[in-house]
Amino acid sequence: MTHHDEGNYRAKRHGEDAPAAEIMDAVANGARDGKIGCAAAEAIATRLSVPPDEVGRAIDLAELKISACQLGLFGYGKGVKLIKPAESVAEDLAGEIRAAATDGRIACTDVWAIADRRGMTRLDAACACDALGLKIAACQLGAF
Repeated sequence: MTHHDEGNYRAKRHGEDAPAAEIMDAVANGARDGKIGCAAAEAIATRLSVPPDEVGRAIDLAELKISACQLGLFGYGKGVKLIKPAESVAEDLAGEIRAAATDGRIACTDVWAIADRRGMTRLDAACACDALGLKIAACQLGAF
């Protein structure tokens, strides 16, 4: 969700059923001050063996903000992002990233997968994408 949707996250889920009570409870228990971190949401999905978008739906229906995106894109204070273009990107990494991209965009899941395969942080992988001029799209939790 974009900043203009703040406080009305439930609206994008109009007509959708709520996820299982176990997911809703886990999200509520993981929230602090009306927010839940991206890593906490990932941990819930992993622990409950559910897709991240199910956790994202629970977050929206609970009217919580997602904070501390693991790719550095949002959730670090008003308008603050951690992502910055990497100073350099190794050719093999650049090739792998470009192969996963379409029309100047790369999915959040692809950035995570590349980082995990290469043993690098997700933020570093995102910074490499930024240096290559790619926009990260399709947040697994549905934030964007």
